[in-house]
Amino acid sequence: MERSELRDRAAELPTDPGVYQFLDGEDVLYVGKAVDVRDRVRSYADPRGERIRQMVERARSIDVAVTDTETQALLLEANLIKRHQPRYNVRLKDDKSYPLVQLTDHPISRIAVTRDPDPGATVFGPFTDKGRVETVVKALRETYGLRGCSDHKYANRDRPCLDYEMGLCSAPCTDEIDADAYREDVASVVRFFEGETGVLADPLRRAMENAAEAEQFERAANLRDRLDAVESFHGAGEEAVSAQSDERAVDVLGVSVEGDTATVARLHSERGQLVDRSRHRLDAPEGGERSAAVLTAFLTQYYAERDFPDAILCSERPDDDDVTAWLNAEGVDVRVPGAGREAKLVDLALKNARSGPDRGDELGALANALGLSTVDRIEGFDVSHAGGKAVVGSDVCFVDGSAEKSDYRRKRLPDGNDDYASMRALVRWRAERAIEGRDDRPDPDLLLIDGGDGQLGAAQAALSETGWDVPVVALAKEDELVVTPDRVYDWADDDPALHVLQRVRDEAHRFAVQYHQTLRDDVRTVLEDVPGVGAETRRALLRRFGSVENVRAASTADLIDVPGVGEKTAQSIRERL
Repeated sequence: MERSELRDRAAELPTDPGVYQFLDGEDVLYVGKAVDVRDRVRSYADPRGERIRQMVERARSIDVAVTDTETQALLLEANLIKRHQPRYNVRLKDDKSYPLVQLTDHPISRIAVTRDPDPGATVFGPFTDKGRVETVVKALRETYGLRGCSDHKYANRDRPCLDYEMGLCSAPCTDEIDADAYREDVASVVRFFEGETGVLADPLRRAMENAAEAEQFERAANLRDRLDAVESFHGAGEEAVSAQSDERAVDVLGVSVEGDTATVARLHSERGQLVDRSRHRLDAPEGGERSAAVLTAFLTQYYAERDFPDAILCSERPDDDDVTAWLNAEGVDVRVPGAGREAKLVDLALKNARSGPDRGDELGALANALGLSTVDRIEGFDVSHAGGKAVVGSDVCFVDGSAEKSDYRRKRLPDGNDDYASMRALVRWRAERAIEGRDDRPDPDLLLIDGGDGQLGAAQAALSETGWDVPVVALAKEDELVVTPDRVYDWADDDPALHVLQRVRDEAHRFAVQYHQTLRDDVRTVLEDVPGVGAETRRALLRRFGSVENVRAASTADLIDVPGVGEKTAQSIRERL
C-alpha cells in the first residue's frame, strides 16, 4: 500500500477507540488498537522501523472495529492476535483468547459464550472474566428465554426440551412463543449488552425482593449474587476489582530478548512463598524498547481467562499505559521494584528468562526429539471402562508443560470391549469438533495417546478420516516406549522429553478413570428417581460436585447454579437425597 493511499484511507476512518487490522487479502498482517483509530492509522504512513515498513507495503486493505471503551479495544486486540497470529505482531504462542458473547445470525438467534464467533453473528465483548459472563448470560436466559441450543438441536423438534422446563428458554422451536415476541426479547438482550443495565438488573432485583418476602433466603442470596455480577458488568474492564491490602498472590515477570526470540519468565508467589514458575516464548519486535513491547504483549495475552494476581512485579514498565491502566482497574498493582526483596525476585525472574533448566527446556528437548517446531500445547487421550461397560474417554491439555484444567474435556463412548475402536471414536470426536469450529480451544501442537501401536493406529485412522492435520504419538505403559508413525523411541528414564509425555499420559489416565468411576457409582441411580433430572442434568451435577454424596451435601443455592437445575428441581433433589 502506497503512503498516499494509506493517508486517504485513514482520513475516512472514525476518531473513536477501536482496533484496526492491516490485511493482505484474507491474511491478517498486523492488529493494533488506538484511542483514536484515524490518527493512529495515519501514523503508519511514516513507519518507525523496517518491519513495519514491510508490513505497510504488503497490506492491501485496512479493516476497523470501533469499541465503546479503550479497555474493550485492548482486549479485542489481544483476542485477534491470538486468533490470527499476525506475522508482524508480538505473539504469545501458547495461550488463550478472551471470551465473547454472540447472538447468532439465525431467524431465531441463539446466545452463547464463545472465543470463535460464528460468521454474521452479533458479538459483544471481549470480557476478562468468563465466570462473570456465564452468570450474566444465564440470568439473561432466565429473564428473556433466549435459546442456547445448537441449530441442529433446534430444528425439527416436536416438544420443548429440558431448558424450557427449567425456565431457561421460551421454546420458540415448538411455537411456545411467536417469532416476533422472541425477537423483542433478543432486542432487550442487545440493549443490555449495549449498556442498558436496568433491562436485566430491574427484574432480578424484583425477583430477589419477592424471594426475601417469601422467606426463600437461599434463592434471594443467589439472586443477590447475580445482581451484583450484572450491575458490575459494564464498568471499565467489567468493573474494577477492589485491590487487596494484603497481597496474597504475586506474579514476578522477567524478560529476555535474543535475536528474534523473546522469553518471559513468570514466578508465582502466594503469601510470600514461591510456588510455581513457567517460561513463555514470543516473537521479538524490531528496534526500540523491545523488552517493554514484549512485556506489554505478554500481559494482555497471558491473562485471558486467568485469575488476576494482587500484584505484578516487572523487570521494566510496559510500553503501553493503557495496559497498566487496565490492570489497575482490575485491582492489580503493577510495580517495577528498585530495591529490597521484590527487586531480588525480579532478578531471579530475569535469570530464569535468560537461562536455566525448566519445563521450557523439557519442551524444547521433546520438540527436537520428535522433529517438531514446537510442542507448547499438548493434548493427551485415554479410554477407561470395565469389561466394555461405562466406556469413557479423556482429553486433557497441557500448556507450557503444566496442566490447563479449564481445557480438559471428557466423552461418554459407546459400550464395547474394543480399546482401539473406543480410541478411534474419541479422537474422531475431538477432530470433528475442531474442524467444524465447535471446540473453542486452540489446536494442539501434539496429540499423545495412552497406549501402543494399536491405539496409535486407531488415532491415525480418525485423523485421516476427518482431515485434521495434527502430529500424534503414543506412550506405552509397560516399557515406556514412545511410538510415532515412523519409528519407536526407547528414551532413558531420566530423559526430560520423556518426563513431559509421562506427565500428560498419567493425567489423561487419571482423568479417564475418575470419570469412569463416577459413571459406575451405584448411588447414582438415586438421582434418576428425582423428577426433572434427566441424563444431562445428572452429568452436570456429577461434574460440578464429583459424587452423589457431595450432591446430597450441597445447598439449594449451590444446586441452582448448576445448568439445568431450577429451584423446584433443587428442592426435589434435597428431598429425595
